[in-house]
Amino acid sequence: MHVLLIHQAFAALDEPGGTRHHELSRCLAARGHSVTIIASPISYLTGHPINLRDPRSTKQEGDPGITVRRAYTYPAFHRSFFHRVISFLSFMISSFFIALTVPDVDLVWGTSPPIFQAGTSWLLSAVRRAPFVLEVRDLWPAFAVEVGVLRQPLLIRAAEAYERFLYRKADLVIVNSPGFIDRVARLGARQVEVVPNGSDTAMFDPARDGNQFRQENNLEGKFIVLYAGAHGLSNDLGVVLEAASKLIDQPEIAFVLVGDGKEKPRLQARAQDMGLYNVLFLPPVPKINMPDVLAAADACLAILKPVPLYGTVYPNKVFDYMAAGRPVILAMTGVIRSLVESAQSGVAVDPGDPHALASAVQHLVAHPEDALKMGLNGRRLIQERFNRQVLGDRFAQILENLVESNKV
Repeated sequence: MHVLLIHQAFAALDEPGGTRHHELSRCLAARGHSVTIIASPISYLTGHPINLRDPRSTKQEGDPGITVRRAYTYPAFHRSFFHRVISFLSFMISSFFIALTVPDVDLVWGTSPPIFQAGTSWLLSAVRRAPFVLEVRDLWPAFAVEVGVLRQPLLIRAAEAYERFLYRKADLVIVNSPGFIDRVARLGARQVEVVPNGSDTAMFDPARDGNQFRQENNLEGKFIVLYAGAHGLSNDLGVVLEAASKLIDQPEIAFVLVGDGKEKPRLQARAQDMGLYNVLFLPPVPKINMPDVLAAADACLAILKPVPLYGTVYPNKVFDYMAAGRPVILAMTGVIRSLVESAQSGVAVDPGDPHALASAVQHLVAHPEDALKMGLNGRRLIQERFNRQVLGDRFAQILENLVESNKV
């Protein structure tokens, strides 16, 4: 089986960003399939060009069975909403023409966000007469509307019509959170499967000490609260700065924010204005280096704005935190909160509340035995229910069945 994936934000394990698709592609390749990925040469996380092994070529050979091809993308991604849309449209068009040159495609795999590229995937599936699988990783445009990024009524109606069109055209819709099932089914998806986010338990070791990371960043002896991921509007990291300000008189506590995004310069300037010497901003790191970063943490933070619809998401970072055996401080509601609380793998607080966030940190500082137990509970949950290898095999089986049924 030859799978074609159209994904502007694709990140390999040696690049910063979410690596779900590289890991799932490796599972497909391990079962004897081949995967061609059409991706952007611009990092979705940083907005900067990706450091390609051969920048002169649009084609990069990765793991055995996986080929990555780069399609032109307008580079001013983080400048404004308008420039972001131009970036999406440029990739949507250029990826289509590059994908036409890929031979012998058995299935087209589209993913959202950004949802624009899913239209390219559908059109390619129609041209190739191959099944179209649409993977939904967040509910766009609903999220954009709720946070106020998308406001113009005509654009909202057009975006929602486009969303419904894609759900109805997909031979299969795969969601990464059970919280998405109701909406995609209600809007016309004919068949829905859940392949949740998870983590590679072989990559993370709860016993790893993280001393090198601490020494490199002058964090010896600190209780480290680590956030790893995007620094965007939805991530509500301003609340983290407010929580840090409430703990400024406890110098043993350090907030470490690893990642990048449009909001990062503003957050850095605000932290400086507030005199937050207990907050450290670090650049994003590739996934292969995340085990060392997480090993240095005493607690790991996941946070989103207090938007009701965000209660539907399963953030990938939470699963990596738990795989590393670290307690989760969760400033979110909904399905991920239910998961963390039922597993007793962290402390959940209401989003948007810096007082509650600061109190959660203080609790873990004062009760290290609770923190250790929470971390081990989370690790156990990943091993039992969210092992990436098991989920990858299930994903591969779903695609194999779809291709086989299409041949009948």
